[in-house]
Amino acid sequence: MKKIILNSLLIVSMICTSLLVQSRPVLAAEQSATFTDIQGHWAKEAIDTAVKSGYFKGYADGTFKPNGTVTRAEFAALLSRATRTQTENAQTNVFADLAGHWSEAEVNRAVSLGYVNLSDYPNGFKPSTPITRMEIAKWMVSGLAAGDADYKQALQDTVTTVLPVKEYFKPGIPQSQAPYIAVSLGTKLMSGYPDGSFGLTKQATRAEASAILLRLNEVSQQEASSFVGLNELREVGTERTNMESISPFRTRAGTSVNGIIGKKYTFRNKSGSMTVKNIIVVDSQDFTNIRGIYGPLFVDKNYKFQRIDNKGMYRVFAEITIYPTKEKFYASNYYEGAPSLLVGMYSENKLPEKFGYTMIPRTPSYDFYLKSGVTLWVNLLWEINEFPRWVDFDDGTKLDIEVGND
Repeated sequence: MKKIILNSLLIVSMICTSLLVQSRPVLAAEQSATFTDIQGHWAKEAIDTAVKSGYFKGYADGTFKPNGTVTRAEFAALLSRATRTQTENAQTNVFADLAGHWSEAEVNRAVSLGYVNLSDYPNGFKPSTPITRMEIAKWMVSGLAAGDADYKQALQDTVTTVLPVKEYFKPGIPQSQAPYIAVSLGTKLMSGYPDGSFGLTKQATRAEASAILLRLNEVSQQEASSFVGLNELREVGTERTNMESISPFRTRAGTSVNGIIGKKYTFRNKSGSMTVKNIIVVDSQDFTNIRGIYGPLFVDKNYKFQRIDNKGMYRVFAEITIYPTKEKFYASNYYEGAPSLLVGMYSENKLPEKFGYTMIPRTPSYDFYLKSGVTLWVNLLWEINEFPRWVDFDDGTKLDIEVGND
């Protein structure tokens, strides 16, 4: 298994030399112990470590300018120079608009290493364009996939996964981009912003580039399967649930969540029917340490009214579609008619508004259900001592869930 080999100290050095080459850089030894403009900055620790190691170069005025942008050429050069993997099929002259440019050799190498896809830039590389966070995610994950078959498989597994960022819900993320975001989030190579967004089109800052590249050095030395968050995203992408990655729940032999997706269940009270799209588990047994990549999407640990803190109690969030047949359909019709395994409640926090997904309404207004086919999320509570439990769908397909031994 070929690994992309990165040298963290070399990464730091390349960050400094490449990003500051046109701005009169000076050696760290010529500066004070730290840069004057990173006090209180989230990347201060990483920058200080690099300075103490003697690898950082800054501006002549003693600043780092952490919020400055990074160009495509600069980031490609960083990846190229910081990766010690030897290329088997070195490419040259890959972009016509790089002829004679200072970054030409480095960009050619980045293409050869699998970081940069030629088809993404049919009209030229445009080296001076500030790089976006989406580009960074794609470049780095492409490089991981080029060097490791399981990372490549992770890209395939997450094409249709649920992404815990607000852009997934509104306006939506193309499937061509989703896997790169998934692997970036699942490995903690990148993270979202406090407002819940990933920031696909935001221009990456020099501080972000520094931290992300250092993280890439760590991720590239680990197996894809070692990241629980990525395992969750892969399981949701392939099985429409993450239960085996994050909880003791298992589907019994011959049944699966994937097998009941889109299957019709007619409510016992004949008021309508429902189908299931996803079943996502969050381990919130300990509210001081909520586990799972989907925790921040659904559970606000600071919202006191939703605290349960019971050992063996898991929050489960099911995405369902309700098809009313009753003239005036209320939420109570769903509560009374749905199978007990899939009866959920409304949201107990403000996260639906933050991320833009739809939860079942708290108030029992029938107006919400006037259209045929209302897709929403419901909040379930599963206790391990209440299983096994099952549900039979109209066509005889069964979902049978038990608690595993591991």
